[in-house]
Amino acid sequence: MDRLEHIFELQNKFNTELIERRGLHDIPDEKWIQMQTLAMLSEMAELIDEVNFKWWKNPKPVNEDNVKEELVDILHFFVSMCLRAHMTPEELYQRYLSKNQENFDRQNGLSQKAGYAVNEMNSGEKQN
Repeated sequence: MDRLEHIFELQNKFNTELIERRGLHDIPDEKWIQMQTLAMLSEMAELIDEVNFKWWKNPKPVNEDNVKEELVDILHFFVSMCLRAHMTPEELYQRYLSKNQENFDRQNGLSQKAGYAVNEMNSGEKQN
């Protein structure tokens, strides 16, 4: 089993136990995803606090371990949403590959979507 499949399996086991212990059986998928999105936003707020985003304060040393913990918390909620959206690890991987290629195409001026054409001023070339 690859690592992503293992992560999905562990998250599914956790979700199943959580639903049973907390009596969350009747929550529809879309509501579950809403709840998980809010939880992820909360974890993202904790992450941003760890990396000194408040320019009006004196920065504190960044605790790399805390940053990594927050990233793992975010991953938990993300994988949980994938499961509720009936997305498998393979589908996530394939969709990632497709989107990654589109992102490269956009940056290289090759996207079929409007608004991504490379501007000479943005590419570092001087105009005469």
